[in-house]
Amino acid sequence: MQELFNHIQGYYKLSSDALHILSESFEEVVFSKNDFLLQAGNTCRHLYFIKHGAVRGYYILENKEITHWFGFENDFVTSFHSFITGEASVENIQVIEGSILWKISKEKLNKLFNQYHEIERLVRIAYEKYYIRLEERFVNAQFKTAAERYESLILQSPHILERVSLGYIASYLGISQETLSRIRNRF
Repeated sequence: MQELFNHIQGYYKLSSDALHILSESFEEVVFSKNDFLLQAGNTCRHLYFIKHGAVRGYYILENKEITHWFGFENDFVTSFHSFITGEASVENIQVIEGSILWKISKEKLNKLFNQYHEIERLVRIAYEKYYIRLEERFVNAQFKTAAERYESLILQSPHILERVSLGYIASYLGISQETLSRIRNRF
């Protein structure tokens, strides 16, 4: 849990009381490779923090998996739309490495928001960081070539190339595996 607290304190300094109540509210969960945190059609009821491992968020479009994002150590992950609105998710969240996560339910989190406004502030900052990453991803997808998107991936997130299958990376970049192979040969 120390990893979680160190990470949280990097977002926003919490009081010792708030940290203590958070430690009682998060639950450690262990997942095997290919397990699901969430499947499309279900409502996301938890916010997760990755202690160890990797997950991916993806959609199914015309019977094809479209990888939307990856999560690794020290990332908060959830299906944000489903978690916030309480509606059924349209995305799947799959574990791609054996993983250890900390989870907190939306119900517990909302109670903490009412008790500790500093926790509410912390989660708002986490949401803002998520939004910024989402907007950067959108801009990359709309305005950069496939080669430029791959180059950005190499420069900004080289760990993805070491830990994620090429099929998932190609899907994430919005290209075929064949196109990814051609681009990789140029680098």
